[in-house]
Amino acid sequence: MSKIYVIHENSEWTDHLTKRLKELDLPFEEWHLENGTVDLMAEPPQGVFYNRMSASSHTRGHRYSPELASAVLAWLERNGRTVINGSRALQLEVSKVLQYLELEKYGVKTPKTVAAVGKEQILEAAQAFKGEKFITKHNRAGKGLGVQLFQSIEALRNYVEGETFEEPVDGITLIQEYIESPESYITRCEFIGGKFVYAVRVDTSEGFELCPADACTIDDLFCPVGEEPAEQTKFQIVPDFYDPILEKYEQVLAANDIKVAGIEFIKDKDGTIYTYDINTNTNYNSDAEAKAGKYGMLEMAKFLKDQLEKQKVNI
Repeated sequence: MSKIYVIHENSEWTDHLTKRLKELDLPFEEWHLENGTVDLMAEPPQGVFYNRMSASSHTRGHRYSPELASAVLAWLERNGRTVINGSRALQLEVSKVLQYLELEKYGVKTPKTVAAVGKEQILEAAQAFKGEKFITKHNRAGKGLGVQLFQSIEALRNYVEGETFEEPVDGITLIQEYIESPESYITRCEFIGGKFVYAVRVDTSEGFELCPADACTIDDLFCPVGEEPAEQTKFQIVPDFYDPILEKYEQVLAANDIKVAGIEFIKDKDGTIYTYDINTNTNYNSDAEAKAGKYGMLEMAKFLKDQLEKQKVNI
């Protein structure tokens, strides 16, 4: 029987989707790729395969899950299966360098960025930002891993040569200009089926780790999900959001065969938009959705249902 297969490595981030699949009475199976095998000579089952592999899998002890997912996706695609967020999406998920190059290709402005491997090379790369605030981040990250703000190269040296330096899992550290916004928030645009669904405003006043998943806890450094300050929540869906940048985002997604994504941007004091992240393993915050009456995982389940029905017609 043809069914929906959900490829992932973190059940906590997938529960909300599987609940919606059950709600719609859809046949599905989870492929948890903490470890496993791929028989290249075997034929994959019929179905729709939705890839939710995360760039931050190594932080949960699943160091090689993206590599295993890459093999699985290649196998599925070679056998002509319907894959949502396939090999190209995974390539972008685990590399901000590829994300920025692809965004710039379609006229989307990204912050000035230099990629470096090696501590001396990180310090050398920072020379391009002399006199300016800059940040470091991991090339393969997720949840804002490795994001640090620096006022000077000397401060960076103390960090790089100190005990708190975080070595990126792929060895690549990004040094990036710091975009100062007059208000402490970023905007995350959610897309399903390659089309814009809604935008959420995320409060950044308490840090950079901005994963919207309900499963995040305050044990994750700076992760604000679940906390609710007296005056406002960290995540607020923006009613009737529109900006011309959405058309460019959709072009980028279409060109890279990405059906599901959350794309984040920030505005500087002049109103210039800088886009800095494409998250192909996007999550949704239930509190923000309940207040707005919009439900990303429900829309995702409906999209997968449509894909499954289309496949049945074509078989």
